[in-house]
Amino acid sequence: MNLSAVKHLPMSPDAHGIGPRNIVFRLRCARDDLRACTLYYADRACRQTPVIFSCVSMAVVAQDEWFDYYEVILQSPYKRICYYFELDDGKEVLLYYGDFFSHHRVDDRSEYYQLPFNHRADIVSLPDWAADAVVYNIFPDSFASAKRTISRQPCESNWNGQIIHGKLGGTIRGITENLDYIRDLGFNCIYINPIFVAGEYHKYDLIDYFHIDPCFGTDEDFRNLVSTCHALGMRVIIDGVFNHVGWYFFAFEDVIEKGETSAYKDWFYGLQFSVQRPATGDEYPTYECFGYERMMPKTNTENPEVIRYFCDVGQYWVREFDIDGWRLDVASEINDAFWRAFRAAVKQTKPDCLLIGEVWESAQHWLNGDMFDSTMNYDFRKHCRRFFAERVIDAAQFDGRVTNMRMRYKLPIVYCQLNLLDSHDVSRFLSLCGNDIQRMKLAVLFQMTFIGIPSVFYGDEKGVDGLLEEEYRHPMPWGAPAGALEPFYQDAIRLRNENPELRKGDFRTVMAQAGSGAYCYRRSLGNSCVCVLLNNQPQAAEIPADLRDSAVLWQEGLTGHTVAPMGFAVLKQVKKQ
Repeated sequence: MNLSAVKHLPMSPDAHGIGPRNIVFRLRCARDDLRACTLYYADRACRQTPVIFSCVSMAVVAQDEWFDYYEVILQSPYKRICYYFELDDGKEVLLYYGDFFSHHRVDDRSEYYQLPFNHRADIVSLPDWAADAVVYNIFPDSFASAKRTISRQPCESNWNGQIIHGKLGGTIRGITENLDYIRDLGFNCIYINPIFVAGEYHKYDLIDYFHIDPCFGTDEDFRNLVSTCHALGMRVIIDGVFNHVGWYFFAFEDVIEKGETSAYKDWFYGLQFSVQRPATGDEYPTYECFGYERMMPKTNTENPEVIRYFCDVGQYWVREFDIDGWRLDVASEINDAFWRAFRAAVKQTKPDCLLIGEVWESAQHWLNGDMFDSTMNYDFRKHCRRFFAERVIDAAQFDGRVTNMRMRYKLPIVYCQLNLLDSHDVSRFLSLCGNDIQRMKLAVLFQMTFIGIPSVFYGDEKGVDGLLEEEYRHPMPWGAPAGALEPFYQDAIRLRNENPELRKGDFRTVMAQAGSGAYCYRRSLGNSCVCVLLNNQPQAAEIPADLRDSAVLWQEGLTGHTVAPMGFAVLKQVKKQ
């Protein structure tokens, strides 16, 4: 038995409540090392000594290149649990508890792993609507100025003496007039990049958090957008930029004017007086900023006044405009206390408001139910890039990375992660595919059939490409022919919307072999499952034998039991009761 590979962390994604009586237990071990893994559990407050244990078998729910992941969802009568694992490799049986291995149980219950109390407050609670969401991400300057039109004309407006800019002419009204297009593709949620008053076209240099940028329209335009979306059964998520502000934000203006006597001098991070705006980008500012962007001074989010101000912003747009979610910019650079306060304020106003943090790395720190509901899952994009676009890893490696990504998080969180292939910050995925439509199709199908919330950047469905910022923020090509991707997106989203297994079912790998590009997985819910085979290779692939009697929901390149190179098959099985 490979003891060095065994891992379990109590009070973590390895042991967490998902309901008052439902608790997820996980254990990692070396791949194919164990014959059986059994969870022994007991009431840690039991009045009997020694404590009386019950047992339940655990099953391998996922594998990566090196490890097996055992899991059980325990239906427990106890809120306070002590527990241990029995590991059997066919040659030896060991008990694992308290991070030690033993051949014998002890009498002292305190030596076992502990779940002190399965508290309601510690159970991750996510908006019910999130699992059904399919998100269309809009960069407002680039999308539309009217129905099926983008003016491509720059905008210049005056806001309290400051000149603000737009680049391509997109407006809030333009989004509203094209909601039918978005809805007909199958999307039921829009996420809009920043729309508040800001200096530059991207609107991440905020000047006024309580009004719509005049280049985009008016507050009433936005109110109409939200109400129209809700009438169509669509949700609205907007971008919250709180890590930094723009040069001409009122508090920073006051600091520039008054220096150390400013009432707002503690609103900013790392000020060195006297504070001045550097004339060029070569001069390092006398204040902390976003990256090295001198025009975006970093806020001091430890300051109670700053916390209160941004919590008011968070509540305002929920209360006054009924938005459904916040995407939170540069979330990983802001302190935890700020996010806990922001969450409490927003959830108090609208409990099912979805909070999505921008975190590019592993995000479990922020996903314990006290800060965000979800993050932008750039890991998803990274793994898809390596497998579908660049084809530098095989199906086994891809599955291993996807497995590792899933096992980091508490079970409900996985269903709420925002899975994207690209965004306003990265190259278009189609370009990473070398403009190979078939590779893009396979990645899109995986995105629409994997656990989590799919998010599509505007224009992906029309084949917008680009490696550089001015390319991937390209104006929406409204006049271009639909091409091959637009109906494909429509069909892939319809597949997801019509099959609850793809939104709420569990995930199990069926086939992922080393040296192969054929990847097959199953999404199961109740007595039915949907199986997907993606043949990301220049050779044909065989449908696994136990799937050959399944109903075909959708396919490209399926002949008999064989899927052609770069083809796919989506199959459905219903178990007899």
